[in-house]
Amino acid sequence: MFELIKNKTKIDFVGLFPITSTLSTLAVLASIILIFTSLKYGVDFSGGAEIQVKFDKSVNVADLRSTVSAAGIESASIQSIGDVSENEYLLRIPAKEENLNELQAMLVKALTSKFSDSGVQIRKVDLVGPKAGSQLRLSGFLALAWALISITIYVGLRFHFKFAPGAVLSLFHDVSIICGIYAIFGIEFTLQTVAALLTIIGYSINDTVIVYDRVRENQEMYPGNDLKTHINNATNETLSRTILTSGVTFISSLAMLFFGGVAIQDFFLAVSIGIVTGSYSTIYVATPITLILDRWSERKLATQNAGLAK
Repeated sequence: MFELIKNKTKIDFVGLFPITSTLSTLAVLASIILIFTSLKYGVDFSGGAEIQVKFDKSVNVADLRSTVSAAGIESASIQSIGDVSENEYLLRIPAKEENLNELQAMLVKALTSKFSDSGVQIRKVDLVGPKAGSQLRLSGFLALAWALISITIYVGLRFHFKFAPGAVLSLFHDVSIICGIYAIFGIEFTLQTVAALLTIIGYSINDTVIVYDRVRENQEMYPGNDLKTHINNATNETLSRTILTSGVTFISSLAMLFFGGVAIQDFFLAVSIGIVTGSYSTIYVATPITLILDRWSERKLATQNAGLAK
């Protein structure tokens, strides 16, 4: 069997837990603050119009932007789609439900009038009202919540319920960090982002379950060792697999991000970030929490036994 790391490593992952746990906690707290203060929702969730337009000839983006502004739309975002030579753009317009159709009609009229010589074509128009957008946003977050609840039950039944909180909090860590990065860079949070987050939840829990499986196997083979030793050994034994699998998936995701076109960029951006955070959280979020809960349960049991002995 091919192994990237030939010799068994002896890295003390548990020894780094105090540092990594502090960094992870600070990163998650910062991300939560950014989510509530700076996260920018796309048309899917905030409501508005999304218009895909193509020109037969090259057009100046500044002229396109000024035309949109002249139509009375100041807050529209303009994004080039695909190769520059294709002269295709995506226009996103935030708007209230009552004037959504009016703004869309004004914009289409302004574009066809200004760029008639450039062969303007309206490829697609999507309209989402604010009420529908808020419902979609709620549905998206509920989907994430149900995924986390289902995974809690699954991990608790497959292993032990002291393993479940670590797995779920590691997933919460991944989702929070991705959303925090989106907020920092002003990237729109869309339905594709929700789909990517659900994908990352599945990918990350798979990583975590593999380490948990190895911990359980080691506990059965070496019952005399404590959980700290089992976690270190399990993480080292699965390190080659983690690097290979995550590395190949990450490279594939980057290829799709840069060369797959604008239609799937939102999805693969979140997936690319999630692969990195998922691999990290398996080692430095899930297992530390499991170790903390194990030590807490041992202390609680010792206290109960001491009380019975009196």
